[in-house]
Amino acid sequence: MSEKKKFLIKEFQELCENGLCEDLLTEQEREMKKNGAVILSGKLSEANTVNGNQRIYKKNLLEREMEKFNQLIKDNMALGNVDHDDSEVIELSKASHMFLRTWWTGDDLFGTCKVLTTPQGKVLEALIRDGVKLGVSSRGIGSLRELANGVSEVEDDFQLVTYDIVSYPSAPGAFMKLQEGKMLKELSQKTSRKHYIDVLFDDILKKEKK
Repeated sequence: MSEKKKFLIKEFQELCENGLCEDLLTEQEREMKKNGAVILSGKLSEANTVNGNQRIYKKNLLEREMEKFNQLIKDNMALGNVDHDDSEVIELSKASHMFLRTWWTGDDLFGTCKVLTTPQGKVLEALIRDGVKLGVSSRGIGSLRELANGVSEVEDDFQLVTYDIVSYPSAPGAFMKLQEGKMLKELSQKTSRKHYIDVLFDDILKKEKK
């Protein structure tokens, strides 16, 4: 039997306005915010429903992956990047935020994260303070099973990598409510993009050197 082809799978969810839903924060997170930390919150994933990419994740699959992710949270290792990343690993030099906790509300998975004081974290903080519309993009590796009517089911070999913070969705129209970005790349494909975040990143580095 031939091995199933695995893909780098990304899904998009819009964050709360200005990246934060105050009612989702714990007292500890509110205190962190008062002391100057930048906290983001919102929906990370949804299960048992066909998303905007015509893909569906079984809840037990996401629950399994979140058990692993929550262990990373406990160890202060649940990091993510700013902007879409096409790698199946997290590069520490690109880390912009660290997750604090996740929880389920029905079939919807929510989470909060803290923006780091790294160079990429400063880029993210600048975007937030300038009012850039933000979203969260899940990043994982797995294979797909074709169902009826163009719907695909993410299979049990799926492995969640992380959730990245993105300043624009990976496809037009993905800012619609509950809509997700359309991005599916084979692991062997290597891409590169230059856009305004690079300019912002360079600008911050120049200011630090002054």
